[in-house]
Formats: sequence, structure tokens, C-alpha cells
Amino acid sequence: MDYYSEYRSKLRTPDEAVRVIKSGDWVDYTTATAKPVLLDQALARRKDELTDVKIRGNMISGPIEVVECDPEQKHFTYNTWHCSPYERKLCDKGQCYFIPMVFHNLTAYYHFFIDVDVAMIAVPPMDKHGYFNFSINTGTSAEILRKARIVILEINEHLPKIRGGYDDCIHISEVDYIVEGEHEPFRETPEHILTEEEILIAEHILPFIKNGSTIQIGVGGMPNAVGTLLADSDLKDLGMHTELCSDAYLELALQGKLTNRMKNINPGKSVMGFAIGSPRLYEWLDDNPTVVAYPLEYVNRPDVIGMIDNMISINSCISVDLYGQVSAESVGTRQISGTGGQLDFLEGASISRGGKSFICVNSTFRDKNGTLQSCILPHFQGEIITSPRSQVYYIVTEYGAVNLEGATSWERAERLISIAHPDFRDQLIKEAEKQRIWRPSSKR
Repeated sequence: MDYYSEYRSKLRTPDEAVRVIKSGDWVDYTTATAKPVLLDQALARRKDELTDVKIRGNMISGPIEVVECDPEQKHFTYNTWHCSPYERKLCDKGQCYFIPMVFHNLTAYYHFFIDVDVAMIAVPPMDKHGYFNFSINTGTSAEILRKARIVILEINEHLPKIRGGYDDCIHISEVDYIVEGEHEPFRETPEHILTEEEILIAEHILPFIKNGSTIQIGVGGMPNAVGTLLADSDLKDLGMHTELCSDAYLELALQGKLTNRMKNINPGKSVMGFAIGSPRLYEWLDDNPTVVAYPLEYVNRPDVIGMIDNMISINSCISVDLYGQVSAESVGTRQISGTGGQLDFLEGASISRGGKSFICVNSTFRDKNGTLQSCILPHFQGEIITSPRSQVYYIVTEYGAVNLEGATSWERAERLISIAHPDFRDQLIKEAEKQRIWRPSSKR
């Protein structure tokens, strides 16, 4: 087959390709670095010709031109499954709308409930067999493109090829249009300087991890701090099974810690859904035979996670209340991030033989006035509940780690107050008494 003739016949300029989008359409940009930069710019140039075009994205960094060119949303409405820092700022300005979800259900959402008129995604160049790899966005791409009425691929010459388990590529015969053009190289990620609190939290978790454990590290500086300390620890033969592959795993690999040798599921393979990180990370992932990407319907399925022995899940949150409820995505009603895979891995790691799930949180934060506030609250007042109290396992602050599984309401209050900042413990006890979740005989 002459796939390159078919390729050339489908080649369009960005402006030509986006002519297929009509007023009222739903358009998908998929995830993170799959953002179709050239197509987004071209669609923004059509602003005055279109109305009510709805766009979905997921953890996309800025700028998103269809949002920037239309702040009053007369033409485009942007929506996200999980806020990046850039998308969070858009939400603050009322220019982005959040879509609640859990990652392992994302494929089913598209399959059963969601319409896609046009899907636009960045991919690496076509291979000799006529396939385009989904690269660092395998976790979310296949079902979106299957559901789309029209598929447009934007070739990004900087994207790595990542080997996949299934649904990791699309054939030229399934593509409607292709766009080429130069892209800026991916930027270096800012170096995260570990705080004293992050180091202490990581040190509280390390004793629970043993040789041969499989690790999931969630989004954010706190889980990555644990990954950094793991790389410097004496642990060995660690495995990777994670929705998000970050630079923490690269460090584990460079230190010889990441062998996947003792995994009973996908032995010898680092399993991921998508990746966000430095150019060094993408270079490591490129055609690496020890790394395999799967859709999140597989990576994040609790029953799959639960089959992995000694599965360790490490995520972070914004606040916890005395009932053990966790908010990892909002401050009050202000959207900060998203549910993502926290709930998936909480459940999966809890049923794993030898598995444990940790949610990390600083005991305090300083508000905009510089006043110290507790991140362990008496009860929530409008925050979005990410993880229900019935499924929370270990909560960790710089003051310790406590297990809430099977604990009564008073035991939860007692344990959580024990890892709160000392300046707030007496007040939390008083609130627990008001809420009737503090035993008279409990220690103060």
C-alpha cells in the first residue's frame, strides 16, 4: 500500500482543515501536549464566522487561542475534564467550565453519552505502516477519535512514539485531514524545590513501601517529592502503574530503582496513561521497550489496580475534614484541578494484596492576608468532595500518617487531629465536640 499517497491527498493547511467546523459543533482537543496548536490558532481566526462552538480539553497549558480571542464567549465555549494551572485561571475568569469525571470512566462517557463533531489532536509523524501513534496522550485519545464525525491530525515533530498495549494509534484510513507545520520544542519544566513539609510527608510514607512495590504518583509537587526521595532511598525493584507519568519516574529509572521485575501484572513494563514533564522525560519515553501506554479505562480500572500486589498509590489534596472527607479539587466552590484518578487508585490500592493508598496534605496554608490556616477542617462548607470518607485510607501531613479505614467517626477525628498543626488542635477538638464526634475519654 502507498500510504504516503493517501497521506498527501489528505494534507491541508490549518485554515483549510478547520473549515469543516460549523456553528454549534462540539470539538475535542484531547489532553495536555496533544493540544493542536496550529489548528487552535486557525480556528481562532474563524471567530467572526462561528457561534456556539463548544471545545473540550484536559490539562492543557496555555495559551488556548479560541479562549484568548473570545473572552466574552460569543463564539467559543471552552470546557475541561481536569484543570491545568492555566485552565484554573480561565475558570477564575469564567472562561472555562469544568466537567466532573473519574478517569477510568472517560472512555465510557464518550462511547455512550458524548457527541464529538470534530476531533483535533497532535500526534508524531506517520510510520511506514500508515499508523499515527498517540504518544504521551494514549490514555484518552482513541475513543474520542472513534466517536468523532471528522478526525484532523496535527503532526508535531517533537512528540515521542510510545509503545502501547491497545488503542495506542490510528490508521491513515481512519483520518480525514492532516496538518503539518513547525512547532516550538517542549519547554523545560520549572524545577520544584522541595519544602521542609514535603520532605517530612515523604519520610512518613517511605517506611510503608517495600522492595518490589508498584507505585502510582499523582499530579502535583507533593507526590513528586515522594518520588524524588524514593529515587534516593535504598528501595529497589520498584514498578510503575500510573495514569500520569512524570519526571519522578525518570529519576527512579535513572537511579536503577524502576525495574518492574516483581510486578505480577505487566511484569517488566512501566504502565502509563499519559505523560506531562520535561523534554528529558519525553526522550526517555520515546520508543522505550520497557514502557507501555494504555487507555485510562485499563490503567485506572480499580479491579486492574487491585490485581497488582503491593500497589502503593500516592496522591495529594487541598483539605480534609474531621469526618475523613477529602477535597482535592476545589477551595470552596473555586475549581482548582479535578477528580482525575484519585478515587480510582484509592479503591484499587485498597483491594491490592499488600497495597496502600496515601493522600498527602500540608497541615496548614497561608491565606491571601498571610494568616496561617489549617488544612484539616471541622467540616466542609461548599468544597467539592473528591474522595468520600468511606474510601479514604491513609492521610499524611508533616506530623504523621494515620489510617482511616474501618475507623469510627471519633477515631477519625482523634487521628486527624493528631496530625494537624499543633496551633489548631485545641480548636479542632472543640469543634469535634460540637459535632458529637469526640469521646469524653479521648486524649487531648
